[in-house]
Amino acid sequence: MTKRVAVLMGGPSAEREVSLVSGRECAAGLRDAGYKVSEIDVGHDLGALLEALSPRPDAVFNALHGRWGEDGCIQGVLNLMQLPYTHSGLLASAVAMDKPMAKQLFAAAGLACPEGILVHRDEVLAGDVMARPYVIKPPNEGSSVGVRIVAEGANEPPLSGTTWQFGEMVMVERYVAGRELTVAVMGERPLAVTEIRPQEGFYDYEAKYTEEHAASHVVPAKVPKKIADEAMDMALRAHRVLGCRGISRADFRYDDTRGKPGELFLLEVNTQPGMTPMSLVPEQAAHQGISFADLCAWLVENAACDT
Repeated sequence: MTKRVAVLMGGPSAEREVSLVSGRECAAGLRDAGYKVSEIDVGHDLGALLEALSPRPDAVFNALHGRWGEDGCIQGVLNLMQLPYTHSGLLASAVAMDKPMAKQLFAAAGLACPEGILVHRDEVLAGDVMARPYVIKPPNEGSSVGVRIVAEGANEPPLSGTTWQFGEMVMVERYVAGRELTVAVMGERPLAVTEIRPQEGFYDYEAKYTEEHAASHVVPAKVPKKIADEAMDMALRAHRVLGCRGISRADFRYDDTRGKPGELFLLEVNTQPGMTPMSLVPEQAAHQGISFADLCAWLVENAACDT
């Protein structure tokens, strides 16, 4: 019997448009793999979601990004329904999305992260809370939403109260010079190390998702073997520390500005990596000989829910 899969996409987060693209691509990949697929644009109406999930599918493919989709909220609903779903469960999703909490767990596990503090927005509005350069970011958003580098010698204030729409708290981290690396973990298998080369600035939302500003990806990254091995090991350890399942992606800064081999710093783990045509995980899977349809099928066949 053909397995029926419901693909959840869209959602009400700041990453809605990206999720819609991911969801459509994954739905197409699953159809290519032989599944019967329905597509559900998720909103705040729980009743509408429950109705859309009837008749009950065999599995749910979670293609939601950002808050409500990868922070444990939808995972909790699916757990209550005892519907197997792709990617990480409630606890791993919630902790990974809470960047300050995730950093505490990484530090306890001996994983190097940039030094950082969590402060009230008013403190940042009042001036620098650490020596420049540093990075400010929301503590619970993804896809580089709201991320800004405060450069040394810049004239503008670190934050504007009229443009910060991400709550009362701000995460502030030491800026790490160097290069951007990322590693996808599929189950217990790190796939590859990719270097991300933005056209300018850093790997922000536009560099991730718009063709005009798209960053280039080098896979495998041209880094010393020691650094590649360390990145693969750290990604797997971070995946395990958080209790992730399915696929996750760990993002790093590699500082080789003071000579080789340099230092590697873990920035964060994404439990719902993008699955668009420009996304990193499908690219790494293809590097390992895994087609997009097979990648989507693997996620469905490894779907689970918390018991």
